[in-house]
Amino acid sequence: MKIAQTILGLALLQASNAFVAPGLSNARGVSTRIFEEVEADTEIRGAAEISGLTGDVEAIFDTEEVDAAIPHRYPFNFVDKIVEYVPGKRAVGIKMVSKNEDFFNGHFPGRRVMPGVLQVEALAQLAGTICLKMDGADPGSIFFFAGVDGVKWKKPVVPGDALVMEVEILKFNKKFGLVKATGKAFVDGKVAIEVKEMTFALAK
Repeated sequence: MKIAQTILGLALLQASNAFVAPGLSNARGVSTRIFEEVEADTEIRGAAEISGLTGDVEAIFDTEEVDAAIPHRYPFNFVDKIVEYVPGKRAVGIKMVSKNEDFFNGHFPGRRVMPGVLQVEALAQLAGTICLKMDGADPGSIFFFAGVDGVKWKKPVVPGDALVMEVEILKFNKKFGLVKATGKAFVDGKVAIEVKEMTFALAK
């Protein structure tokens, strides 16, 4: 009976320690406080103000409209919405990077980083939303990567990041269905990736 009471007491002590702040204990080593007080001069902006930072950024194409524009689907669709769009010329789109992405299971365990090649793919998909709406792109057409040049990665892209991408069409050869584009993407206003030139081939 005494052994059972001892085990129960240890279990309760462990459970109580799971909810207390470290470094706060009495003479017997038992924690006496659950939360530290927030200092009065700590600046709290609040959810409403932080959310409002993007209040004037409206979606030109929401996620369903993006799905209607390109053939890519989960888990290989990397454009969540488009916020700026000039037909046949340029677009700005956003990819919200979630820790639930399949590729994070292996890249890398313990230090999740969005693979650089998938950042290039995200830019290519954004370019595809322009290409597949251009004159000469028949309904049901798809586009293939034909080449990429001048790729530079500037900073890691990790879970929780909003990857804000911009692509611009440089050339379009309607006869052969070839498109050349350039692009870059930002996280928190800093360049994450630059691509000097991407080449695509449109196919039915």
